[in-house]
Amino acid sequence: MDQIPLGALLLALLLLLILSAFFSGSETSMMAVNRYRLKTQARAGHRGARLAEGLLARTDRLLSVILLGNNLVNSAAAALVTVIAFRMFGESELSLTLATLVVTFMILVFSEVTPKVIGASYAERIVPVVSFPLALLQRLFHPVIWFINLFVQGQFRLFRLKAGEDDGASRMGVEEMRTLLAESGSFLPHSHRGMLLNLFDLENLTVDDVMLPRGEIEAIDLTAPADEIIERLQTSHHAHLPIYRDELNDIVGIVHVRRALAHLGEGEFDVGNFQEGLRAAYFVPSGTPLLTQLSQFQDNRQSRGLVVDEYGELLGLVTVKDVLEEIVGEFAGANPLRGKGWVTDEAGGYLVEGTASLRDLNRKLDLDLPQAGARTLNGLIMEYLEAMPEAGVTIKVAGCAIEIVQVAGRRVKTARLRPDEQA
Repeated sequence: MDQIPLGALLLALLLLLILSAFFSGSETSMMAVNRYRLKTQARAGHRGARLAEGLLARTDRLLSVILLGNNLVNSAAAALVTVIAFRMFGESELSLTLATLVVTFMILVFSEVTPKVIGASYAERIVPVVSFPLALLQRLFHPVIWFINLFVQGQFRLFRLKAGEDDGASRMGVEEMRTLLAESGSFLPHSHRGMLLNLFDLENLTVDDVMLPRGEIEAIDLTAPADEIIERLQTSHHAHLPIYRDELNDIVGIVHVRRALAHLGEGEFDVGNFQEGLRAAYFVPSGTPLLTQLSQFQDNRQSRGLVVDEYGELLGLVTVKDVLEEIVGEFAGANPLRGKGWVTDEAGGYLVEGTASLRDLNRKLDLDLPQAGARTLNGLIMEYLEAMPEAGVTIKVAGCAIEIVQVAGRRVKTARLRPDEQA
């Protein structure tokens, strides 16, 4: 060693520090890489990504080769710094102490912290590159790695652990996916991210949350005079209408409005022929999850269903459009209130339909109205009043003043909401 020039020793030390930085950065990048993005690259035919996937499939072998190389290099660097210190300052305790401090500083800064920070920050770029030398080293040192892992496996057996065992912690559940989407930032357009998040929310929604309430359903009484039925068909804005006999719970069928109007032009209106042209009504049990109902709409080739409770009482009407709106957002409507259920009031509040969904109001107006019982604003007001509503009455619910503006029959048609205002 004394015959080796000092410059050659310093060059060898620099090489060892670079190798140590390589192993440290490789370890961090391999552990920090996005496995799903790596899998996507591997499926696209990226050779480095495929090698990295194979290495990560056996993390015990991967860590063994990285730590083996890193410890060998660091030990060699420590010994070399000691030799250099003795050569420059003589063999003494001071030189030994100085060599220890210098090698610790150099390894910590240049071979540990810096490469690990870089590895964690640019894992997707680094991993496909370092996988080639790591795979080669794993083959070269296979016997040594196998011998080391004998002791590792022995310790696992001693503590009753199993290497590579998946306890579910590494799997991505719904909440993890929701967090991933929420933090996707610029990787996904805002509209796409919103639709995916809404899709997860369908698990917690039922047809009762999105259906058109019974009182809002436009239907035709089959026992009404012929001219009244014809007028209802001609003035309807819907493509399909439920047909009932005497009262809404006795649904006879569903009429295709345009087809019925086309038959009217061929002759006089006949109730019997009109009834024969009706389609059978499709009923949906109350409480059916939206995801389940969407699948049932597809399976039964239906686009709308009448929601009924356990006693067969009609509760409302749900359509495929209602379910899709929960995913992509509301479609525009002719009525400014109907489009989203509310409009901004001149006084700084909101003029809201009584049939507006509490869930939508909470989400869009940043309110905290209770949803445990009633599902609509009208139901919430009735629940709190415990009496028939009257125009001009104001109540306060969850920090929001609710003034009844208009009443139709026995229900609230329009109300004014003033958040953070005393009733």
